[in-house]
Amino acid sequence: VQLQASGGGLVQDGGSLDLSCVSSQRPYSSHVMGWFRQAPGKEREFVAAIRWGTGRTYYADSVQGRFTISRDGAKNTLYLQMHSLKSEDTAVYYCAVAYRGLSTVENEYNAWGQGTLVTVSS
Repeated sequence: VQLQASGGGLVQDGGSLDLSCVSSQRPYSSHVMGWFRQAPGKEREFVAAIRWGTGRTYYADSVQGRFTISRDGAKNTLYLQMHSLKSEDTAVYYCAVAYRGLSTVENEYNAWGQGTLVTVSS
């Protein structure tokens, strides 16, 4: 499977940005798709995930209430709506798919997109 992330850009502190991730294959209902991010000089970290079939979601504490993950089954597309952005949200954002289980662990994801850069200016 190939994942193509897009939507990154430059936004001011407090602003909003929407990311998209298109999958080349229709995810199975048991698959989990997630967003991770990597800030300069830091490890890649979990942001949010969604089980494709049920729509069950899970968020990192740092984005809970500000970010919303969703999916469109007809378009094989994963979304991340980001609001109230802060400078600490600046990072390269990656989408990924896990074939088993809702997970926050990077190593449990099986395929990754190329990343899209989000820069929040203060």
